Amino acid sequence: MKIRKILNNNAVIVADEGEEKIAVGSGLGFEKRKNDVINANKIEKLFVLKENEKMHQLLLRIPETHFSVAKDIMEYAENHLNTQLNDHIRVQLADHISFAIEREQNGIQLKNALLHEIKVLYKQEFDIGLWAIRHINETCGIHMPRDEAAFIALYLHTMKVKGGDIHETVRQTSMVRDMVQVIKNVLNITIDEADIAYERLVTHLQFALMRAKQFDSHVMDQEMFAMIKKKYHVSYQCAQQAAQKLSASHGIELPEQELGYITLHIERLRSF
Repeated sequence: MKIRKILNNNAVIVADEGEEKIAVGSGLGFEKRKNDVINANKIEKLFVLKENEKMHQLLLRIPETHFSVAKDIMEYAENHLNTQLNDHIRVQLADHISFAIEREQNGIQLKNALLHEIKVLYKQEFDIGLWAIRHINETCGIHMPRDEAAFIALYLHTMKVKGGDIHETVRQTSMVRDMVQVIKNVLNITIDEADIAYERLVTHLQFALMRAKQFDSHVMDQEMFAMIKKKYHVSYQCAQQAAQKLSASHGIELPEQELGYITLHIERLRSF
């Protein structure tokens, strides 16, 4: 296989059997150049590029250290859950882990109100989350709180959930679409629906609706919530208007602090 493009030290785009593919492996791109031949034995994962554009975007956007850490955590999770994550899930989890590291580096710590329940209900996933934050702390030199272990645990558990009521799925999809439309209108922007920042926002809105249905919510520290409202004023106002649309059209009220999380995702959407 010949290298078409180097993404980072651990990922390259190669030409293989007439297709462009993303090859991932430790040190695969280190000190390599375009058209160099790579050792196929060093390839750990191989993705068809046209079917994995999200993975391509992720590799270009997140810091290489984040990608390497996320890769370690995914491999650990696969081994201990005795399952293999599909490509789409691997992209989502890598993105979540990178976003969590970025928040911590910026001094934004999110509390998980369901920490104790998650420890009991999803013990195996929580143990993986604990290993993950220890690995992040050792690799990145930051202190990731146990709350993030619970977030990772819930993320891993959600990945295993299958099916669902089709009518409720359609209804929730319509609600997400309405909220995204409000965000586009308020910010006066065109959103690339293939963009990872868009996928982050939509995924969070889906979870927010699920929590609202179950009368559950993310509880954010009041001081952190006040900081987010002040620092990201435009994005917060946008989140408020999206929530008002949801209330007016569907009769669903999002807790005010849930808007803090939505604000963070809108701000990231604005920054790209």
